[in-house]
Amino acid sequence: MPEPDRIIRLKTVLSRTGLSRSTIYRKIAEGTFPRQIQISFHGAGWHESDISRWIANPASWRPQNQGDKL
Repeated sequence: MPEPDRIIRLKTVLSRTGLSRSTIYRKIAEGTFPRQIQISFHGAGWHESDISRWIANPASWRPQNQGDKL
């Protein structure tokens, strides 16, 4: 049975990617970085697998079609 995809918060994404907060949100707006998902009224996070895919190949990353993404 595969391990479930974890949700990681901004602090972890910043640490893993080496990008700044403003760069991450700019790239989201451009469509070149994974969008966050809503996890509570004021909280959001990213699927760890999306961030890992982006880290593996940031230049050619494109969103996958999944119903639970924002």
